[in-house]
Amino acid sequence: MSAAIFHLAFPVADIPTTKRFYAEGLGCAIGRETPSAVIMNLSGHQLVAHVTRQPLQPQNSIYPRHFGLVFEEFADWEVLRDRVTARNLSFYQAPKLRFPDLITEHHTFFLADPFHNLLEFKFYVHPEAIFGAVDVGAVGDRVSR
Repeated sequence: MSAAIFHLAFPVADIPTTKRFYAEGLGCAIGRETPSAVIMNLSGHQLVAHVTRQPLQPQNSIYPRHFGLVFEEFADWEVLRDRVTARNLSFYQAPKLRFPDLITEHHTFFLADPFHNLLEFKFYVHPEAIFGAVDVGAVGDRVSR
């Protein structure tokens, strides 16, 4: 298969607030826009925010729904972490190291956008854990038995 980019559409309550968080806060480039939708570039991937009139409710935890980026270089993860801090975006979960000394060890932080969409940004210490390490019986915080 040739290279492809990821596309994600998600709900928001208004476009100006969306642009402040994603463009000014995270640094996404803004593409086409209407009063009810905006296309954004998140590290080469297409995000499309659609205005909805339905109530947007926060989740009780990071599961089951969140999206974000897996960085290939730790320095890039640090740059975004520092940008988030400098732009005074609130962490949903502060930066931390998860699963130290395991193949799935990774640096992570979570944000909640103004509409309760959760975003995770992470860097795996062992790149093979991104899609591999299938012998590890854990995905996220859950261990299968």
